[in-house]
Amino acid sequence: MAEPVTLQFSAPKRGMPPTHFTDLSVEERIERLGKLGLPKFRADQIARHYYGRFEADPSTMTDLPAEAREKVAKELFPTLLTSVRSIETDAGDTTKSLWRLNDGTLLESVLMRYSERSTLCISSQAGCGMACPFCATGQAGLDRNLSTGEIVDQVRAAAAVMQAEGSRLSNIVFMGMGEPLANYKRVVSAVRQITQPSPAGFGISQRNVTVSTVGLAPAIRKLADEDMSVTLAVSLHTPDDELRDTLVPVNNRFSIQEVLDAASYYAEKSGRRVSIEYALIRDINDQDWRADLLGKRLREALGPLVHVNLIPLNPTPGSKWDASPKYRQHEFVRRVIAQGVTCTVRDTKGQEIAAACGQLAAEGTDGADGAESSASSEAPADN
Repeated sequence: MAEPVTLQFSAPKRGMPPTHFTDLSVEERIERLGKLGLPKFRADQIARHYYGRFEADPSTMTDLPAEAREKVAKELFPTLLTSVRSIETDAGDTTKSLWRLNDGTLLESVLMRYSERSTLCISSQAGCGMACPFCATGQAGLDRNLSTGEIVDQVRAAAAVMQAEGSRLSNIVFMGMGEPLANYKRVVSAVRQITQPSPAGFGISQRNVTVSTVGLAPAIRKLADEDMSVTLAVSLHTPDDELRDTLVPVNNRFSIQEVLDAASYYAEKSGRRVSIEYALIRDINDQDWRADLLGKRLREALGPLVHVNLIPLNPTPGSKWDASPKYRQHEFVRRVIAQGVTCTVRDTKGQEIAAACGQLAAEGTDGADGAESSASSEAPADN
């Protein structure tokens, strides 16, 4: 077993970006525009461009007075994401994008196209402070939280791509870089903008949004009280505290039982099935007894409102962590199901091009134009 990792919630290394339109409430937008000499209806007009037409450049908003567009751009639309590189795989069905933020921070997102849906995996932090030893992002540490605008603009950019392809973006998963619930207020604000109908948001169903967490139990309970119907995904990775203290160091603060109790509260409040994420690691967490214990604990804590997503580990270069062989994977699934808990193996995409979250960003200084791209290749199961 690996040595325990001491968890440190390090302070972000950089400041937040300039204020963007999506960082503001409707009242704040009206106030900002009023200072530019523009009437309040312009706020709704601009919102329809951004959320309905996926436009982030006021120069294209031709129903704004020509003399106002530059002022609006300067005041409300700073450039948040600059494309560094995009890489396609899976015959063009998967696009991994690397973005540079205005302070030079690197950010990742992944757009995955399926026959029946399109899913965008987005980041909520630049880097991550959770220190999970098998995760490339966790090993790199935390640069800073993302602003609401930086989260939302990942969605707008992907929605614009899908629109240009004659399709639409249908699903959002917060499974990219970072721990979403460690950036709680901005993530919840972003979720509301993602899910509200235009002109307040992109109109994606809350049931098609997944928020992932390593298990910040108090924040899970707080999210339950938001009265939303997004899917909660908990990265559990083992059913016993002894190993989880090592694999997911935040377990030293919130035990598995505390996390499962919070997840049960979320399921009760939302009526939604909780997704349990379990990265299967060779000779570490893939034993028969752990499969049996996982199924038993989940059945007792959540009953039918739980589903296990078994994730074949995608090792990072030089890592000692490796994926379990197929026969162990199949047996693990069989044993969890035998305990009365649904369990499937996650369909992963883009594995040949640094699919692990944070992996390509970690290679950033070696790639073209200062960076190579990466993001999570994890395709969520629709619950």
